[in-house]
Amino acid sequence: MSIVLKPGLRYLGGSRCWRAWLTLHHKKVHCTPVQLTMTPPPQPAFPTVKLGSGHEMPMFGLGTWKSQPGKVREAVETALTLGYRHIDCAMVYGNEKEIGEAFKNKFEDGTCKREEVFITSKLWNSFHAPELVIPALKRTLADLGLEYLDLYLIHWPMGYKEGDDLFPKDSDGKIIPSDADYVDTWKAMEEGVTTKLVRSLGVSNFNEEQLERVLAVAKVPVCVNQVECHPYLTQKKLMEFCAQKEVVITAYSPLGSPDRPWAKPSDVELMDEPKLKNIADKYKKSVAQVLIRYQLQRGNIVIPKSVTPSRIKENMEILDFELSSADIASIDSFDRCGRFCGLEWLSYHKYHPFPAASK
Repeated sequence: MSIVLKPGLRYLGGSRCWRAWLTLHHKKVHCTPVQLTMTPPPQPAFPTVKLGSGHEMPMFGLGTWKSQPGKVREAVETALTLGYRHIDCAMVYGNEKEIGEAFKNKFEDGTCKREEVFITSKLWNSFHAPELVIPALKRTLADLGLEYLDLYLIHWPMGYKEGDDLFPKDSDGKIIPSDADYVDTWKAMEEGVTTKLVRSLGVSNFNEEQLERVLAVAKVPVCVNQVECHPYLTQKKLMEFCAQKEVVITAYSPLGSPDRPWAKPSDVELMDEPKLKNIADKYKKSVAQVLIRYQLQRGNIVIPKSVTPSRIKENMEILDFELSSADIASIDSFDRCGRFCGLEWLSYHKYHPFPAASK
C-alpha cells in the first residue's frame, strides 16, 4: 500500500512508526511516537464461477500477453494491490519469471495470500509430447515461484516440433509441426492434477470438434476453454456448446487486441466503433469498461491486459453499472466473425482450429 504523508503526522522510519505533532503559537510541539495499524483497502466483490473441478474462479482478471519484461512485474503488483485476484499467464509470453517476482513481493508484504489469488498458465506447443508435459509444468511453477497452479491450459491444439525452441522453423521459415495428438497431451496433463501440481485443467483456442475429442477421453473435468472473444467475434455458437458441456469460456482480447504485433494500418479497430462510444457515454464509462462489462454479463470470464496503472485501475471499475438488454443486443450485432488471432500462417497444421472453429 502507498503511504501518503498527511499534515499532523511525521514518518519516523521502520514499519509503521509515526510521531504526531501540532503547531501551537508558531512552535512545533512533538508528541509520543504512536503505532498506526494500516488496513488494506476493501476488495471489490468480483463475481466467481464454480468450475467442474469444484474450485471457484474469479470472472475478472489481468491478462499478461504482450506485457513486456521490465513492465509486467509492476503491472501485476499494481493489479494485486488494487484488488485483482486472478492473473493469467503463459510460458510463451516470456515473462513468467518477472511475474513470479511480483507474486513473491505481494505475498511477502501482506497484500494478499497465495490461496487468495487464482493463477493460470498454459502448456506451450513445443511441449505436446506426453513425456514433456509435466517437466514443462514444473518449469512454469519454478519461474512463477509457486507450488501449484489453479488452472493449466493446453495453449493451442497445434503441437510444434519438440524442443526448447518455442518456434521451430524449417529452411523456408515455416513452423515445423509435431506429430503429437492433443488428446494424448491432455492425458499427460491429468497427472498434474493427481500429483497436486494443478487444481483445474482446461484448453485454449479449441474448436467444438477438438473439445469434443478431449471430453471423450477426459478423466479430469475440462473446466475452461480460453478463446478470443469480443463484439467482432462473439463466439455465440461456441458459448452454447461449452455451456452444454459445463465448460466455462474465458474471453481473451476482449478489447479487440489493438496492440497485436501483426496489426495492419488498414485494419478496423473495435475500440473506435462510434456506437460503442455512444454506449460508453450513456453510462459515463470508457469503451474498454463497456467491453469488459459486456463479457461479464454474457457469463464469460474476462482478462483484459494492461501495463498502465491508470488503465489497470479503470478496467476493474465495472461493477457499478449494468448494460441494458438493448445495449447488449446492439453490441452483439457487431459480430462479423472478425478474428484477430487466427494464426492464418499455420493453416497447414493438421490441428489448426480455424476456420473449422465455431463462429
